[in-house]
Amino acid sequence: MSTATSPDASSDFYSALVTALRAAGCVFAEDEASLLMAAAETPADLAAMVDRRIAGLPLEHVVGWAEFCGLRIAVEPGVFVPRRRTEFLARQAIALARPSRVVVDLCCGSGAVGAVLASTVAGIELHAADIDPAAVRCARRNLADVGRVYEGDLFAPLPDDLRGRVDVLVANAPYVPTGQVALLPPEARIHEPRVALDGGMDGLDTLRRVAASAPAWLAPGGHLLVESSEQQAPDIAAVMTRGGLSANLASCDELGATVVIGAKPEA
Repeated sequence: MSTATSPDASSDFYSALVTALRAAGCVFAEDEASLLMAAAETPADLAAMVDRRIAGLPLEHVVGWAEFCGLRIAVEPGVFVPRRRTEFLARQAIALARPSRVVVDLCCGSGAVGAVLASTVAGIELHAADIDPAAVRCARRNLADVGRVYEGDLFAPLPDDLRGRVDVLVANAPYVPTGQVALLPPEARIHEPRVALDGGMDGLDTLRRVAASAPAWLAPGGHLLVESSEQQAPDIAAVMTRGGLSANLASCDELGATVVIGAKPEA
């Protein structure tokens, strides 16, 4: 890809761009300036991209991709941007996935977690689903060569023959309590779909549904992994336990991430 300009070629321009981005509230203005300049094909493209960023569009939507576990994941305007903390969820899933087994990425958004699993674990049969049409469109781009993507509510669109065959079921479902959605940064609150953020009154509506239905889809010895807050994790673990799964918590202080892992007993 050609670049419109670079910091070395035009240090005055770069400095002015950094200043404009910082004034707009971009904390990592230097990094963002470099990314925007590298992504733009022409000066006109760069000007338009900078305008969109200053107007509040997430950087990932402006440049068209997000970095996730070392991969470039395509993201379109209106699609949930994969968070760095969710890399912990992906790594936990990788540790449990086995080659050539069935993996399901539920509430897949852009398909970031599924893409990482497919690039890391050999020969998995990958299925992904999301209720948001824009997310499904985006996931189909990212998973075009490695998996199938379905549109619908949680398990509803999945092929029925997956029941009892899923080795790893991973779900980055919405878990922000409804009353806290208004407190999210504008980039998320305004530019990402509410269905990907709002988890109901206590944030657990969707996660409870996932945890309650998962045992019927898991193979013996299979695992369910979901991201949640540290405070919500015990409640999700309790739902898993009531459904017959053993439940454990994993956390990463560096990323501020919590994952609840349920395991179905071996046959």
